[in-house]
Amino acid sequence: MRVPNSVVLPVGTHVDCCQEEEVEEKRHDIMAKITAMLVERKSNLAHFINNLESSEEPEFYMDQWERLKEMESCTLTILNLVAVNCMEHRDIKKLEATILDHVKNEELFPEVVRVLPPVYRQVEAAIIDIAQSEEMADHGMMDVQYLLSKLSQRKHLASLGRDLLQDILRYLHRIGLVVWYEEIKHLESTIFLQPTFLITMFKLLVRYRLVQQLESIS
Repeated sequence: MRVPNSVVLPVGTHVDCCQEEEVEEKRHDIMAKITAMLVERKSNLAHFINNLESSEEPEFYMDQWERLKEMESCTLTILNLVAVNCMEHRDIKKLEATILDHVKNEELFPEVVRVLPPVYRQVEAAIIDIAQSEEMADHGMMDVQYLLSKLSQRKHLASLGRDLLQDILRYLHRIGLVVWYEEIKHLESTIFLQPTFLITMFKLLVRYRLVQQLESIS
């Protein structure tokens, strides 16, 4: 909701827990709730903006007003929900195919045809090589500056600067090759070259019916 021109693909999981006739009913219900949520958000923003504009001294609230106007201008495209059974490999492939079809849609993503500079591919290939090397720890965590020094040791990347590397890391983060939480102060200097390690950690910490599982332990 805060990202300009964002596109959201809702995904419904646990289809295996539903009767076949329930799936379409739940899909319709979820999409209706999303639509209602967007309408309510638009109404709330308009209400807040109107309150600021009608205040006795609106100039004191200019920063808040600008932030609200910026949020109001953010368009949000909601695609049709995809229902999947995560226990079935074919459903995962169906989801993958759906995502790729949407990503290739130039109306949704007008920049999809943009050609990346060759150095992006070179850095991507080098990072994959580093991540798969025997010296890489299983957790895949690495200091950004250390990663830059490792990449700079390669002849064709000797002139790679930190600013360009950060731009490339943002791109690689967006496509899911690496994870970089640059907006979090304590993690801004750490790059995760093995996103699957984080997924494994989150699966251990955030689990379905975790409270019930813990309460069942004597």
